[in-house]
Amino acid sequence: MDEIIFNLKNKIICGDVLEVLREIPDDTFDLGITSPPYNKKEKYSGWLVDKVKYDGISDIKNEEDYQKWQIEVLNELYRVVKPGGSFFYNHKIRYENGKLIHPIEWISKTRWTLWQEIIWNRKIAGNIRGWRFWQIDERIYWLVKGKPDELKPEHAKLTSIWEIRPESGHKDHPAPFPIELPVRIIYSILEDRPGFIIDPFCGTGTTCVAAKLLEKDYLGIDISEKYVEYALKRLENAESERIRVIKEINQHFVGLTFQERKLLGLAKDRRKQ
Repeated sequence: MDEIIFNLKNKIICGDVLEVLREIPDDTFDLGITSPPYNKKEKYSGWLVDKVKYDGISDIKNEEDYQKWQIEVLNELYRVVKPGGSFFYNHKIRYENGKLIHPIEWISKTRWTLWQEIIWNRKIAGNIRGWRFWQIDERIYWLVKGKPDELKPEHAKLTSIWEIRPESGHKDHPAPFPIELPVRIIYSILEDRPGFIIDPFCGTGTTCVAAKLLEKDYLGIDISEKYVEYALKRLENAESERIRVIKEINQHFVGLTFQERKLLGLAKDRRKQ
């Protein structure tokens, strides 16, 4: 089994996500990060966003079938993540025929424990008309297998609302991560410790690039030969993205913890105010 895991490290596999996951041994990964296709039906567009079409897969599924597929994928991921490990799952609230579709509908049916819901404020320009207030948020669900380690103050201080603009480069993919997002997750969870990270819908390889620059092992999976080829080239040129990694890491800083401030007599007693 150790040889199988060794052969998976620092690779990107082109293939169907479930077929690949089923070949991976239990308890292999320390951490996972992904954003799957959203089942947006390849038909919604506007003056800000073109129709979202992925290479190698159709984003048009019956909603019930889509949710069953996501449950199956998430349960396989639960199996291959180590006890105490985490998986960060990016999705969004959608609307279909006037009905709100929330990712909790299928996440709650998986084996994972939902540890936290993070709001990703993408800070894109607002709309001037519409049926609802302009939706600029997506969700990142911190899923855990058992109980994770406690976050250090320099990470926890970043709050549960992440203001990170969408990726403006890597136009070969309709919805790439900004690299700051997986860097924040990886650095907060693993810090300087070694770790093996999986992204089962790796697209242009953002999670893998972040892992490489943070000196972690990674495995990416994608069904598109085009995206896999792009991700491999991007990994070869990963150093060109280091400055963005450094800028994100520099946000993870606390001068003094509350306990240190208390010991120094700098913490105010709010009960006396």
